[in-house]
Amino acid sequence: MTEEEIFTKLAKIIHERFEIAVDKITPDLNFTNDLDADSIDLVEFVLELEDSFGAEIPDEEAEKLQTVRDVVTYIKNHQK
Repeated sequence: MTEEEIFTKLAKIIHERFEIAVDKITPDLNFTNDLDADSIDLVEFVLELEDSFGAEIPDEEAEKLQTVRDVVTYIKNHQK
């Protein structure tokens, strides 16, 4: 998948999970600061990412995923 394809798929997941308009989702969107996501939200989000993209995200790596850009980069670098 290209970064654009990953971003598009990720934006749809974020839109559905956090109820934010797709046009408000940017690469710099921060899950904690901009979406008020708590630790449980983030764990559920990472599990959904793993299912959607078929990539396992270890806990220590998941903690580093703060923005949409971080997730896109991680998925791009860990695709099978």
